[in-house]
Formats: sequence, C-alpha cells, structure tokens
Amino acid sequence: MPMKDTKKTRARMIKIEIQNASQDRDIPAKKQLQDWATSALDDAGKDNLTIRIVDEEESAALNRNWRGREGPTNVLSFPYGDDQHVPEYLGDIVLCAPVIKREASEQGKPVEAHWAHMIIHGILHLQGYDHQEQTETEKMEQLETRLLNAIGFENPYQVD
Repeated sequence: MPMKDTKKTRARMIKIEIQNASQDRDIPAKKQLQDWATSALDDAGKDNLTIRIVDEEESAALNRNWRGREGPTNVLSFPYGDDQHVPEYLGDIVLCAPVIKREASEQGKPVEAHWAHMIIHGILHLQGYDHQEQTETEKMEQLETRLLNAIGFENPYQVD
C-alpha cells in the first residue's frame, strides 16, 4: 500500500510518495529515502515526486516497455512533462531493490550509499540531466558526487 508523506523544507512544501511494491524488506527507511530525494531537488519548484521500489520482474517489464532494453535495471526515471495541469509535479523514479543490492555488493560499496546514489541519479534525470554525451556525463557525475558528499557519502565513481 502506498505511503504518503509531506515534508516542509527550505520554506516550501515537498511531497514525496513512497510506493513499496518489492518483496524485499531490507530497504532503507521511508524517511531516509525522502531525505536523500530532498537533497537532490533543485530550486525550480517542482517538489512532488513518487519513488517506487520494485522487484526484478516489474523493473524488467518497465525497462523493456519504455527503453526497449531487456532485463531489470537499477533506476528508471519518468519525468512529468505537462506543466499546465500539475506544474509542481516532477515525475516518478522506479528503483529495483535486488539490482541495487547486487550492484552494491559487486562494487564493494555500502548498500545504503548505493541506494542514495540511485535516488539522486534518478532525480537528476527528472530534472533534465543526462549522460548520453561525455560532457553531460561529466557534469552529471560531478553533481552526483557533490550531492552525495553533502549527505555523507563517498564519490560513487572513485575506483580503489
């Protein structure tokens, strides 16, 4: 069942809906997810979004239907483009719990850090950032690193 919360931050109302459709019960707390999401929001005024946590089957179906790619992925972003009807709604991000946990383990990262990174990464996509070109990639990765550092996490792209 979806859980709804509203947070007041920086003198503005931020509404982040968390939908947990995953069977995995080892996910970060709702407040933690909301705090990480809030840390990535810019000042454009689009402060409403949905974070949906899914398992591999739903992630794979969304990835196939919307991106034409097979298999589950860590995060998908669905920006809301109709400013006339809901100008404050940013969009939806979909996070695949098993993929995030597996990637964190494979990359030798704390799972909490990878969750924070994927939330920030997804929200930056909602805000128009991309990584199709090298200059876009560098800009997005620098911003992700700065935002993650600000909330206490290491550079996710640094290889030891």
